[in-house]
Amino acid sequence: MAKFGKKNKVSLNPLDANICLLGLPKIGKTTLLYQVAEKLVGEEGYIFAELYREKGADAIEGIVAENIPTWDDWVEFVDDIVDNKTTDYADLRVIFADTYDQYILMAEDEAIRLWNKDNPDKRAKTLNQSWGGFGSGKKGIELMFEQIDRLESVGVKVWWIGHVKTKEVKNIYDEETYQTLTSDQQQNYFNALKKNLHFLCLAYFDRQLQKEKTGRKNLVTKKEEMKTVIKDETRKVKFRDDSFVVDSGSRFSDIVPEINLDADEFIAAITDAIKAEINKNGASVEDRKKENDKEDAEKLKRIAEAEEAARVEKELNKIKAEIIEFFTANKTDMNLIKPVLEVCRDNGFGNPQEIDNVDVAKIVLAACK
Repeated sequence: MAKFGKKNKVSLNPLDANICLLGLPKIGKTTLLYQVAEKLVGEEGYIFAELYREKGADAIEGIVAENIPTWDDWVEFVDDIVDNKTTDYADLRVIFADTYDQYILMAEDEAIRLWNKDNPDKRAKTLNQSWGGFGSGKKGIELMFEQIDRLESVGVKVWWIGHVKTKEVKNIYDEETYQTLTSDQQQNYFNALKKNLHFLCLAYFDRQLQKEKTGRKNLVTKKEEMKTVIKDETRKVKFRDDSFVVDSGSRFSDIVPEINLDADEFIAAITDAIKAEINKNGASVEDRKKENDKEDAEKLKRIAEAEEAARVEKELNKIKAEIIEFFTANKTDMNLIKPVLEVCRDNGFGNPQEIDNVDVAKIVLAACK
């Protein structure tokens, strides 16, 4: 049997996908994803991480959110989830990072802090003055996705919220330029995120415009002046744009091009695209759900085992540190040290550093006292 390579089975659960929702400020990105989260997993299944100076959740009644103003706060937040996933966060499935640009600013501040800590004689004020410079942002990107990987290791996905800007793009075939709506972030940061996304979608206003008479004549042309007014305005979410005017796309080829900005339509669009992909090889959606449920149960068991092992290791290291502190403080008094060493040897360890069992460590610590 081949050692490497296995047949991939697409997960039916939309929360196993990597998703980013871009959009103009105040268009309703946070509200949309809050409604999606409540419908998919309920209040125990998600947390909106309000990063740095973002305050998008303040005006939404009932949303489950956490304000995270600094990088240290973010790492503490991730630590707590990773350390206690199967207990305090048993139902947690997704973190909404609001917003990506604020996350970048936090990571850049941390990258500069780390540089200055290790290079006190070459202190930097900007990222370009540290870690090789040239605006690469590599250290910031490394820090950012290291924490995301930790969350994903315990079965928690991160969905991203971001802002947009208009960008000039040159066609590689004829060098003609055109405008596109895309992320407002530096391209290398956006590419670092974009390459791992299953769905990149963009919320926008679909406006119908019309000309209306103003009742005034132009003094020069003597013709009646006209004005452009908005006849109708609808909020939309674009999943795919073949004209490339909107930076959007999906790894799932059957995704609908666009929907109204509506939670039910959003869920249906993603779910239908996933189901269509599963059906392509003749697989049954019902069978796939059973397979996914089995895989989830196995993964949860592995996470629980890893969590318990980490807890035990942490407790063991703490006890050993107290034992070693006792030896350091009494290193010249063999009358105190010798009995403790004998307890170590009676339990199969030559010295406290070798102890790898919490129960034995507790016995040795008791001998110290």
